Order: sequence, then C-alpha cells, then structure tokens
Amino acid sequence: MSTNGSDDDQPFTKLVTGGRRSEWTGVVVNAPVWRASTILFDSVAHLRAAVKRNQDGDFYYGRRGTPTQWSLAEALTALEPGAAGTMLYPSGVAAICGALLSVVKPGDHLLVADSVYDPTRVFCHHVLAPMGIETEFYDPMIGAGIADLCRPNTRVIFLESPGSLTFEVQDVPAICAVAKARNIVTMIDNTWATPLLFPAISRGVDFTILACTKYVVGHSDVMMGSVTTTEAYWAGLRRTTQLYGQIVSPDDAALASRGLRTMGVRLRQQGESALQIALWLEQQRGIRAVYHPALPNCPGHAFWKRDFNGAASLFAFEFDTDVTDSQRCAFVDRLRLFGIGFSWGGFESLALAIDPASIRTATTWEGHGLMVRLHIGLEDAGDLTADLAQSLEHVIA
Repeated sequence: MSTNGSDDDQPFTKLVTGGRRSEWTGVVVNAPVWRASTILFDSVAHLRAAVKRNQDGDFYYGRRGTPTQWSLAEALTALEPGAAGTMLYPSGVAAICGALLSVVKPGDHLLVADSVYDPTRVFCHHVLAPMGIETEFYDPMIGAGIADLCRPNTRVIFLESPGSLTFEVQDVPAICAVAKARNIVTMIDNTWATPLLFPAISRGVDFTILACTKYVVGHSDVMMGSVTTTEAYWAGLRRTTQLYGQIVSPDDAALASRGLRTMGVRLRQQGESALQIALWLEQQRGIRAVYHPALPNCPGHAFWKRDFNGAASLFAFEFDTDVTDSQRCAFVDRLRLFGIGFSWGGFESLALAIDPASIRTATTWEGHGLMVRLHIGLEDAGDLTADLAQSLEHVIA
C-alpha cells in the first residue's frame, strides 16, 4: 500500500499521509529518527557533486537535514495549497526572524500589525532598526486602507490574524490585494488558525509562519517553528535559513511529526470546547467582554466568518472595570484545571493575565477592564466551566 498523499486529498487526510513517502520511511509507518552530523560519501567525486545539490533528499551535512526533518517539512508544505516548500526553525520566534531576514534589507520600510506577537515587535525594534530597516505599526482593522501607509520602499506587510492577545481578525485578502498591486511581500503569523482553519497562501499571502511549538507539536514538550512560502520566495528563504545555520534536531522533528498526525482532531475538539466556554463566559456576572473570533462582538468577526474554516482554542475575556488586579490574580491562582504559563496549543488548559494596552503603539486598545487569556485543552468542557465558575464566584463578590 502506498502512503503517498494526493494534492486532491482533504486536509485531515494530508495530516496522516503527508511526508510519509517511502524515501523517508522505508517499510515502517513513521520516518525513523536519523541523528546525523557527518554524512559519508563513496568518493571525492560523490562529495563534490553533493556540494552543488541543495534540496531535501540530498544528503550533504547534518545541518541540511535528514529524512526525519525532510518528512516533517514536506508534510507542512502539503497543508498549504500553492506552497513550494517549508523551512524548519528551533522556535516560532526564529521562524519569524528567518522569514523577515530572507526578504528585507537596509533602507526598507516594514508594515506590522499593531496587534502582533510582542517578540515580533521586539525583533523589529532591536534587530531590524539598527540595520536601517524602519518598522511602522498599523491598525489591524485597516483593511484596504493600508494602501495609504505604503511607500515606495515598503518591502513587507506582516500580518497576524487573529491578533495576539486581542484577537482582531484582519481583512487578509484586501491587504494582500493592495500588496500585490505594489509588489510588496506579505507574511502572516498563522499560529492561531494553522492551515486547517486558514490556508493562508491560497488566500493570497506569500509567507505563512507557524509556531509549531503550539498545535503542531501539541504536547508542550518541543520548541519549533516553520515558514512555508511560494515558488517566488522559496530559494531565498532556503538560502537565508542555511546561511544563518538554522536547523531543528531530528528528535524534535519526530515529535512534531507525531503531533501533526492528530492536530486535526485536537484542534476541532479544543475549538468546540473553547467556543462553548466563551459563550458561557459572556453570560457571567463580572465579565465585561469576551474576545473570541467566532463571537459577533469580536473585531473582524465578519472576516472570520467569511475566510476561516473554524475557530481555535485560544481567546481572552475582560473583567468589569471595578475588578482589581489582585482579584484578577486571585481568579487565576484559584483555578484547578488551568495551568499558569506561557504558550498554548498543547493538550492542557492554561490561563494567563494579560495587559495588551501596554504594548500598543499605533492604536489605543479600547478595552477598559483587566484581561485574562484562556487556552482550552482536551479536558472535559463541563469540568473546565465548573472550575471557572468556582473561581469567579470566589473572586466576584
């Protein structure tokens, strides 16, 4: 039986078949873990020939990968219709940096959504700015109006939709249309949705970036990122990534491949539980607002409804204005089934106190109360709701 997938297969099928061709797996189900630094050649002529080749499947040196990494990269590429290839990185932040560095140069102007993941903002300020690359942050709800911010030297528009912490959904097709008309590169941090909920390249984006640490790995035990791009930018991305010496370990790649196979069912179950809990929270005393893209009051909900295939497990809510920070902290501390920690996308639920207003520069966050971000795991939704209820009851007198 062949395990090779087809371009016509549905996404859940591609999760199972992607990257499992016999060249990578041999006679077993999963690609074995190839741990390698030195690659041995049959002759000097063989080595010299290998220097000239540079694509997955060509053994050269461990830094260019082995079937363990190639299999995962191929599987991620298969999830994005229109993609030419994927590069892997040791973290999501490394993937963001790798994508940007493959395109920008001194003198360029960069447009970045004001709701972006904070480490992206930090990279722009502390790495790109000293290189002579200017970053301008834009209102995530700007849509086609981004044309007014574009300059002759604008090289990249960097999107994140929904936005980090505040979950605004951008009009990605409209922004991409403006970019393509001006030959501007578009990139998106697509970690929240993954290609299952938002196949970004088919929506017009040039680079799609994942913190694979989250849903791809799914078990909170591996750091990894990926960048998938089109034919026009693939060679440049690959070259830049290799020049910076970026590589992931084969053991981590094997764990990420294992997580990828179940990402569809996990994301679906966690998304259903998250929406159920978000709807419940909307009705609770002491809660001023819930920010979940599937809820009508969330900024950009109409774009989510038009462009997305579903909702994920991460959202936030805002307390009434009279709730103090000490009460917010007590609420989080009292939760029994929610861990307190960074990241998300694993099987376990998490709660985190957040303050998005402190990192905005182009827009003012309109929220008035203190906020908590929730990641909903694979625990029973009823148990999670009961846990939230007991903590709210204790904190909200």
